[in-house]
Amino acid sequence: MGHPVTLIHGDGIGPEVAEAARLAIDATGVAIDWHQVDAGTSTVEQHGASEAVLTSIRKTKVALKGPTVTPPGTETQSIDVALRKQLNLYANLRPAKSIPGIPSAFKDVDLIVVRENTEGLYAGIEFERTTREAAEAREFLGRLSGKPIREDSSLAVKTISVLGSQQIVDFAFRHATVTGRKKVTAVHKANRMKSTDGLFLEIAREVAKDYPNLEFEDCVADILCMQLMQKPERYDVLVMPNLFGDILSDLCTGMVGGLGITPSVNIGHEYAVFEAVHGAALHDAGQNRANPGGLILSGVLMLQHLGEIEAAAKLQEALESVIAAGQYVTYDLAPVGVTPVGTMEMAEAIAQALH
Repeated sequence: MGHPVTLIHGDGIGPEVAEAARLAIDATGVAIDWHQVDAGTSTVEQHGASEAVLTSIRKTKVALKGPTVTPPGTETQSIDVALRKQLNLYANLRPAKSIPGIPSAFKDVDLIVVRENTEGLYAGIEFERTTREAAEAREFLGRLSGKPIREDSSLAVKTISVLGSQQIVDFAFRHATVTGRKKVTAVHKANRMKSTDGLFLEIAREVAKDYPNLEFEDCVADILCMQLMQKPERYDVLVMPNLFGDILSDLCTGMVGGLGITPSVNIGHEYAVFEAVHGAALHDAGQNRANPGGLILSGVLMLQHLGEIEAAAKLQEALESVIAAGQYVTYDLAPVGVTPVGTMEMAEAIAQALH
């Protein structure tokens, strides 16, 4: 028996890129015991992920997931949010690495964005302006702060905890240590949000003392955005609260060519769910034209997580060589004058490059 891994096909192009990723990962020779389950618009339950999905991930501990869609205009919770909450996947890790053959305004970018996944403004504590709860919250907060809040205001609560900050910053430092990184930068707005981001920064400085062999610094979020455009080589591992992580991870992704070739993992103390960051692209479903690179690179992260370091490096190298050659790539990666290939054909080319 090989490493047990839950395979979630997802929606839209999900089944195609999931099968392409499975083909490429299997070609490394690493034995994977795939447990296939379905999740997405047809199977997600009213209040979160289906029990079959959760049961499988709790058994295998690791999942490779295709993109999923939450139906608009419903109360159905996003499968992604449900998995993060129910499996306590408190950390999102997204590498941003330049790949030869992918057009970009930047060269030699090699960053890791570590995003806190469960707190901050994305905790979902909101009050719609016309509700009784919003009126009570406005009155309470206005009295507490001494600053009246307009009656036409909706409200959101930003939560930053000691534990949440400790575990995400420690995760960033541990990842930097095991991957040979040199520096961790805590990203915040403590200059304006002194209680919430101030707490995050305070905890980050305390945690940094446990890792004397790594350089540590902090940077205000807007200043970091400017500096990434000017001198991205200054940075290595970036760790931050949820909202900033959402924005900056996409910024860094744009620096290396876009969502189609970007991997990620949502991870906690027990479980890890690896997935590409692009969407389900429903209009491309079933056409064998979607780029499988993001999910294959998520497979690289998964192999690293499973301890298959050599196989992960070979898969990364194979994918990069296929993209650099430019002959067997999907339409979004094909150089001018080159006829693009389909999803599975690109995966097959990567599998061949492994041998």
